[in-house]
Amino acid sequence: MRIVHFLVIGMLIFAAAYVYRIKMESTSRVERVLRLNAEIREQRDAIAALRAEWAKLDAPLRLQGLAERHLGLKPLNATQYDQLKNLPERPPAFARPGAPDPIGAMINTIEAAADAPPTTGSVPATGDRQ
Repeated sequence: MRIVHFLVIGMLIFAAAYVYRIKMESTSRVERVLRLNAEIREQRDAIAALRAEWAKLDAPLRLQGLAERHLGLKPLNATQYDQLKNLPERPPAFARPGAPDPIGAMINTIEAAADAPPTTGSVPATGDRQ
């Protein structure tokens, strides 16, 4: 009978330790969740503050005031138009006649690079497969 009592007491001590461990794990997880919620709340507050600042900086009246103060532009009227004959003369060409257009060559190079399939080196080209 004593052995049964010792076994029951041992099982109770083991069960109490196991329940205590589960309680401590759940407590630490609850604390972690609360910390994460607080961090999320702080980030949302920061986002709201940044959005409010952006709205203030992006206000049309503020931008108009800055443009008037710093750009020195004149207001545009709907009747501001002129004839083609009053346009200034074309600026002189700096490229020699018959020489290839340097800007056109750059555009062609960019287009050729965009049309070429990208190669990463990790996959063999389609013609190299066996």
